[in-house]
Amino acid sequence: MSKLRQGGFLVSKIHQLSGRIFAKKLKDYRITDINPAQGRILFALWQKDDIPIQELAKRTALGKSTLTRMLDKLEETGHLIRIFPDDDRRKVLIRLTEQNKKMKAAYEQVSLSMTELYYEGFQPEEIDEFEAYLERIFNNLSKREAE
Repeated sequence: MSKLRQGGFLVSKIHQLSGRIFAKKLKDYRITDINPAQGRILFALWQKDDIPIQELAKRTALGKSTLTRMLDKLEETGHLIRIFPDDDRRKVLIRLTEQNKKMKAAYEQVSLSMTELYYEGFQPEEIDEFEAYLERIFNNLSKREAE
């Protein structure tokens, strides 16, 4: 009899618990108008903004309809704007606002705090190995989504 594997279940539980802790940490830093899922979008944009929605969807692994709803909310709260370039009105670029750029440092502190919490008690080589396994799982799932 094979052992029942719980990797997916554990990842789901970690995701839920992590989201609650992350939201609390955001609140401690007085960042109250975004949730952890929106934070993933902002994090991707802090790396590079003025990008098309399709590229942002790839970077965040969010579906286009989910991403569009979240972008609407982030735009309503003044975190980003949509830019329509003159050369191609069908293309929409996503750009962060100055208001949002000011909160980047606080958000990065929260992210660093979460990373330290995740890897408490781990050796650097264990972290490398663990992240390599997660990357393989992500790639396995990504291939299936495209089918």
